[in-house]
Amino acid sequence: MIENKPNLLVLTSTFPRWEGDREPPFVFELSKRLITHFNVHLLAPHSPNAQLKENIANIEITRFKYFFTRFQTLAYNGGILANLKRNPWLYLLVPLFILGECISLYNLLKNKDFSVIHAHWIIPQGLVAILVTRLMKKQIPIVCTSHGGDLYGLNSGLLKKLKIYVLNQVDKITVVSQAMKQEVLKLGISEDKIEVISMGVDLQNIFIPNPHIQRTKKSILFVGRLVEKKGLFYLLEAFEKIIKNYPESILNIVGSGTDEIQLKKQIENLNINQKVRFLGAIENTQLPALYQQHEIIVFPSIIGKDGDREGFGLVLVEALGCECAIIATDLPAMQDILTDQQNALIVPQKNVEKLANKLEQLFEDAQLRENLGKNGRNFVLQHYDWEIIANRYNDLLNKLSMR
Repeated sequence: MIENKPNLLVLTSTFPRWEGDREPPFVFELSKRLITHFNVHLLAPHSPNAQLKENIANIEITRFKYFFTRFQTLAYNGGILANLKRNPWLYLLVPLFILGECISLYNLLKNKDFSVIHAHWIIPQGLVAILVTRLMKKQIPIVCTSHGGDLYGLNSGLLKKLKIYVLNQVDKITVVSQAMKQEVLKLGISEDKIEVISMGVDLQNIFIPNPHIQRTKKSILFVGRLVEKKGLFYLLEAFEKIIKNYPESILNIVGSGTDEIQLKKQIENLNINQKVRFLGAIENTQLPALYQQHEIIVFPSIIGKDGDREGFGLVLVEALGCECAIIATDLPAMQDILTDQQNALIVPQKNVEKLANKLEQLFEDAQLRENLGKNGRNFVLQHYDWEIIANRYNDLLNKLSMR
């Protein structure tokens, strides 16, 4: 490690377990850009087939065990909250997970001096960071980043109190959208502790338009986890309506999740089996070509029955980077990125009729599709490229590390 750089410790429960892993890579992408200013050490949960210690892209990685290896299934594959919804028996692993993370963090802090801690998610990582540093009487600045699910969920009595406790105790809170900032303020947190910094996208080299790829006519793409808040049930209903006038249209669905069986049953009931394809969870390296091949990308997200919703919409930025024409719902988190008629067409959530109408509009208007795509790419280039986002995080973490 380079002596003259401060040591940064990143805590996360979402991180690639091996090369080519389909886990969301945003914590990895941010961490590898922070090594210009920091020696980065990352602590993540272990899982079957993952290494306990390794170095990837100059990031020192430690993975903590919290149960017998084959049963370590609380994290990954959709995230902790989604896994708990899918299998309530996993709640039995939660205390072991927190204990395992606490022990590993304790050992790291005992053996190395860290200038700042960056905890992704309020619970468990933010909570663990607070508990262990207080126990060890370590005065290490802590930045806690919420990505949405932890802020909008975890609202039962004790969990909400823990959430507020963590947010009050950390030195800085970053959230990925203005809508999330308002949620934090509602919890009584001081505004001067909060900064809005999204995750980024590589818009210079990866998520770019490709003039050599011809977009398939009347093609629609959905990318996201197959869970309630993504709103895919409503997109399928809208697709069933437009397919009558556009029998050549296709809908490709990328992702996996707890609602997959129900969604496939819905497709059978709507009799649209021949026009809808489930592509499953794919490697992140395959996404740019998929965006570049489709005319229209739809994000029919909703607020779930339990209040869960999008925190930001990173997939939106990826699609806009590839100059796709976007249809999305009017959730507050989308408003940082999208402006109706400028870089997307916005519809009310759960409104099948309007969603179908907007699909028809884009099918018929090639100029509108082109304008939305070009405007969208210009906007995200100015705000969400990784270089911009990483610089903001570097500035924030550097200031705290010098305290």
